[in-house]
Amino acid sequence: MTIKLMKKETGTSTFDSFFLHQGLEGINAFNEIVGQVRNKLQEVYADTEQPFIGKTPSMIEEEIRQIMSFPTEEQSFLDVLDEIEVPILKNSLHISHEKSMAHLHCPPLLPGVAAELMIATLNQSMDSWDQSTAATYVEAEMVKWLTEKIGLPSTSDGVFTSGGTQSNYMGLLLARDAFCQNYWNHNVQQGGLPREFHLLRIICSEEAHFTVKKAASQLGLGEQSVVTVRTDENHRMSVKDVKEKLIQFEKDKLLPFALVGTCGTTDFGSIDPMEELAAISQEHGLWFHVDAAYGGGLILSHSHSDKLKGLEKADSITVDFHKFFYQPISCGAFLVKSQDDFRYISYHADYLNPMKDDQEGIVNLVNKSVQTTRRFDALKLYLSLKTIGTNQFGRMIDDTLKVARYAASYMEKFNHILIQNPEPEINTVIFRYQPKALEGKDINELNRTIQQRLLYSGKGVVAKTTIKGHTFLKLTLLNPRTKPEDIHSLLIEIENIGAELINGGLYIEECKGTC
Repeated sequence: MTIKLMKKETGTSTFDSFFLHQGLEGINAFNEIVGQVRNKLQEVYADTEQPFIGKTPSMIEEEIRQIMSFPTEEQSFLDVLDEIEVPILKNSLHISHEKSMAHLHCPPLLPGVAAELMIATLNQSMDSWDQSTAATYVEAEMVKWLTEKIGLPSTSDGVFTSGGTQSNYMGLLLARDAFCQNYWNHNVQQGGLPREFHLLRIICSEEAHFTVKKAASQLGLGEQSVVTVRTDENHRMSVKDVKEKLIQFEKDKLLPFALVGTCGTTDFGSIDPMEELAAISQEHGLWFHVDAAYGGGLILSHSHSDKLKGLEKADSITVDFHKFFYQPISCGAFLVKSQDDFRYISYHADYLNPMKDDQEGIVNLVNKSVQTTRRFDALKLYLSLKTIGTNQFGRMIDDTLKVARYAASYMEKFNHILIQNPEPEINTVIFRYQPKALEGKDINELNRTIQQRLLYSGKGVVAKTTIKGHTFLKLTLLNPRTKPEDIHSLLIEIENIGAELINGGLYIEECKGTC
């Protein structure tokens, strides 16, 4: 597409062909440019047979550097698309591929992809009603749908966020400020942290997401304020250890103010005993925050929604839609049991939330977020639910759990693969390549190399993680299109790479011919 400035009779230039607007020129330019993008993506995906092209980081970096120059004059958009086809589009990870199984990184639903185009075109900001109008009410209704689906009380509320990091931060921010207000009658917004802030403690499991500690450091409490408790054999928070920690806090005159439960840990997908943790929180006056960024999607499951029992008792909840809800990144939500708790982040700005608006009943969502400018991400979830239907959503989620269980059971057929979670809680499977002849040996580097060889061969994308000092491989089976045969070929490839590395002399000589 060659976009040219149109000359007016006065000799000045217009920019009509660069924007979508009510004029015919803008509409035609929009149709052409969107059509060219569609065609280019179709070409790329039609030519994609593996999840990653297999180039090294240095190769991709150099290809990107080669296209990082900008013309002084306009050029054809189609020429630009052709220029980025290999360096950007083909060099990217193709997350929709059946063998892309590394992270909590979902294939996006097409209605969500279409919504992204609408969101970008409308370019509304969710901070004030006069910048978002209808979008304000769509987000409010989507939050209401979500809180009702979880079973939160009528006093609940929420806001869309960029994802789990922001939502976990907001949960601990509200927890900190609510405690300071109730315990010391101290307003943190006005007076900063109280003198005794070093006594404050947050409790979470040793397998909680790193953003709990990150939030504590950003909130001025320091990582030392986060106390981790042990997990059981199923990687769930130990209620017994929580109780022991609380007894010790009382002896040490420390002030626990928040208990963070995890509904779907990053590695094992484990779900903490939320009902018991909610009861402890209520007994000890703790703010109960649940990080359900991963597991929250089970609310739509036909077979596993009962695993979320107790989630409705949380004071605040993190949910991500760019995981189990198959939405384009980024898309998440932060929910609270009591909408009054948003007062701890509310801040008045005359140009965004004037008092008159409150009197007239106009909603300005800036009062519920740590962000000001914010995207209309609720539209993605809305269009997907409308188009796909909740029953189909549930079937997609359940199918991924079935595939995870199948993968775990199938691994038992391999002599050199050791599985860590033979009965996956959700849809992650942790394992390592461990030949019997190398038992007791350090095989961390072997497994790291297998993961890298697999990635750069383009035959599969799996993650690596560290558990108690040992390197493991991980499948995150979020893609409803992944089938048993994809698991078969992937595991065979892992075994072949492992045997090749050992028999090629990279590892212990005595293993040759026996591994």
